[in-house]
Amino acid sequence: MRELSDEFRIFLKKFASPLNRFLSLVFLGLFLMLLPPQNAYSTWEIPEGKPIVRQLPRQLAELADLPEPDIYPVNGANIQLPWLSARSVIVVDVDSKAVLFSKYPDWQLHPASTTKMMTALVAFENYDLTETVTVGDLNNSYGQSMKLESGDQLTVENLLYGLLVQSGNDAALVLADHFPEGYQAFIEKMNQKAKELHLSQTFFKNPSGIESLGHVSTVHDLVLLGAEVIKNQTLAEMVALPAVVVTDTTGEKDYQLTNINQLVGRTPGVKGIKTGWTENAGECLVTLVERNGHQVIIALLGSSDRFGETKIIIDWIFANHQWQEIGD
Repeated sequence: MRELSDEFRIFLKKFASPLNRFLSLVFLGLFLMLLPPQNAYSTWEIPEGKPIVRQLPRQLAELADLPEPDIYPVNGANIQLPWLSARSVIVVDVDSKAVLFSKYPDWQLHPASTTKMMTALVAFENYDLTETVTVGDLNNSYGQSMKLESGDQLTVENLLYGLLVQSGNDAALVLADHFPEGYQAFIEKMNQKAKELHLSQTFFKNPSGIESLGHVSTVHDLVLLGAEVIKNQTLAEMVALPAVVVTDTTGEKDYQLTNINQLVGRTPGVKGIKTGWTENAGECLVTLVERNGHQVIIALLGSSDRFGETKIIIDWIFANHQWQEIGD
């Protein structure tokens, strides 16, 4: 017992030496440096207790070709949304640009297949809808598919159906590969278009939304992108379809396409726009809902239940908001 006690005292004396105290402080300092810093996002809270009438920048009005609004949605009872799992959310009235709700709207996150809204815009602007495209190598196509095979020939229009309804990564790859200057030039066009639309926090690395370092967007930017998609009547009709069957150019091969958005055709007023999912991005969804002549776009990223939470938001919007004339 005496031996153990002496050894223990020797151990304590050794531990308390200046050198060991110094090393302990070094390890403590390193530990503190690795802790996440406090910043504006970690302390930011959504204000409660008053209706939100903030507006998105003027570019949303320019995208939709709308006059200066007189009517705004007002949450007269000031009923707040319940908790949402989505990491980032924004709800915007299209006519007035008023933000009905937001949660970290400028967080840069992976947008997953909501990327395909931009892919569709660039393809629509650079190709003729009747143009024939031959499917090439699909070895780099992963995930969601419209079941294309190498050698298939389809029109650009039918590939756009596969892109927006079935959310086919293969369709996205084929449309990008078809660009005259090549695949990478198509991606550059996507980023150029993002700049034109003032999507300042959006950067694309591929046409499908598969996970890639630096491929990011925000719900704020995705609302503006969604507004541009619905401005295009052809694309707006595509994203609103619950299902469609398209064929190759021979008419002999069918592609059965079903909209990934479970709210389309089931929830009144929902007319698209685009789903997205990857393991790291979580569930993503950009939704257009129109009721009583009022259009609202909802964008959420990083949700654990994109359809359920969007349905909650839709019910909250139209149960608690009245569109009223508001003076200057």
